[in-house]
Amino acid sequence: MNIHEYQAKELLAAQGIPVPMGEVATTPEQAEAIARKLGGAVVVKAQVHAGGRGKAGGVKLASTPEEAREKAQAILGLQIKGLTVEKVLIAPAEDIASEAYVGIIMDRASKAPVWMVSAAGGIDIEEVAHTNPEKITKLPVDTRYGFLPHQAYFLATKLYSDVKQQRAAAKILEQLYRAFVEAGASLAEINPLITTPDGAVKAIDAKFNIDDNELFRRPAIEGLRDTSSEEPAEVTAREANLTFIKLDGDVGCVVNGAGLAMATMDLVKYYGGEPANFLDIGGSSNPEKVVNALKIITSDENVKAILFNIFGGITRTDDVANGIVTATKQIDIQVPIVIRLTGTNEEIAVKILADAGFSAMTDMDEAVKKAVALAKGEAQ
Repeated sequence: MNIHEYQAKELLAAQGIPVPMGEVATTPEQAEAIARKLGGAVVVKAQVHAGGRGKAGGVKLASTPEEAREKAQAILGLQIKGLTVEKVLIAPAEDIASEAYVGIIMDRASKAPVWMVSAAGGIDIEEVAHTNPEKITKLPVDTRYGFLPHQAYFLATKLYSDVKQQRAAAKILEQLYRAFVEAGASLAEINPLITTPDGAVKAIDAKFNIDDNELFRRPAIEGLRDTSSEEPAEVTAREANLTFIKLDGDVGCVVNGAGLAMATMDLVKYYGGEPANFLDIGGSSNPEKVVNALKIITSDENVKAILFNIFGGITRTDDVANGIVTATKQIDIQVPIVIRLTGTNEEIAVKILADAGFSAMTDMDEAVKKAVALAKGEAQ
């Protein structure tokens, strides 16, 4: 789960990190009123779950309240990576002497939270990692002991040469780690962590990604979810208890089990196609899940073919077949469907599909190749 910048700043402020908070506006008039209350120059920042806001025109400086209203009017309603900006953060503009990056990410390779810090902040950390990897310092955290003060100070020395700024940064790093753990985050970053001309160290932007598996025991964090800023199909899938992630391809995939779903997407790529999604209907034998899955996939105009790849264990293939038949009666599906079924009640499933005018395959490779060809318009 992603949260907005203003919400991430609230998590930082709760730990005592110095951060200019600002207020959120949903109309240009509100933006003007907030800017007038704050006084001085302000920055108007789109609140949307997408990177590259500045490059997309979603971050603008305003020197007067009237200008803040104009900037907010230009940003509200803006499309950034397919998401509509519905709110903006009005925050005090800061005089910046330097910019640094600090962040923590859960790393599967080391099976631990890993710090990444760089004195080259204010730009995409991915770009720094690609062009100047030596400018990034990494430090895994041993979760048996936690993030220790001497480690925080070590990282701070990689950011600043001034002792006072090192101490201030070390404290902020410890506070950020506490926020990361308490939120159940998979990523927490401050970019940029700035110094001002008078030597103060502040966090003026923040980002948190929350591990969905942590939400059941953190209702306050789950309450920060903003479904209006999420991909609509992913919201629908979550409400239907489906695991769905939208991708950019044209082969819609309906699979049971995360491992098989990953293998299916890999095979689609192997045979020259592009998966349109990750969609796992799970181990349930509920035909309604299949209906919901097809509704979600067919809402994507990029999908040119739909691939069912079902390996029946706990999942009964006849229930999946019934779901396909029911869905195709409810939904006007304009793209071809390729079905691969094998496992529990396979014979019954094949008969159900045959009676409805569908054919089923048992070979995974052949099914994937056919779906890729259909998506490219190379097969009938």
